[in-house]
Amino acid sequence: MDSCISCTVFMPSPLKSGILAMLRGTHMSNTETTQATYNGWTNYETWNAALWIGNDEFLYNTAKACVEFADGENPWLKFVRCMTDGQIGRHLVQTRDGVRWDDEAIDAEEMLEMMQEL
Repeated sequence: MDSCISCTVFMPSPLKSGILAMLRGTHMSNTETTQATYNGWTNYETWNAALWIGNDEFLYNTAKACVEFADGENPWLKFVRCMTDGQIGRHLVQTRDGVRWDDEAIDAEEMLEMMQEL
């Protein structure tokens, strides 16, 4: 049995449900809005895409290049096109966690902001 999960067995129920909610990324404090977020990002898909770009050297460099050489094109859309089209892109259509780069759930504005900060 996983030691993290087993330690919550003996906790009072409200505390246990709060801890499990935080581990799942669904805990909301009284100061948060009613819209749930995922680790500070709009949702899981946006967080996952940003996580991979920030932690994979190839994806990071590709994202930086998409910003630098945007030529009037939206850098996030350029990145998505690079990841889904052509010889290389057809093999990189999703993160290794299975989130497609062109997933409609990904917040494009949030990804654009993140990429501009690279």
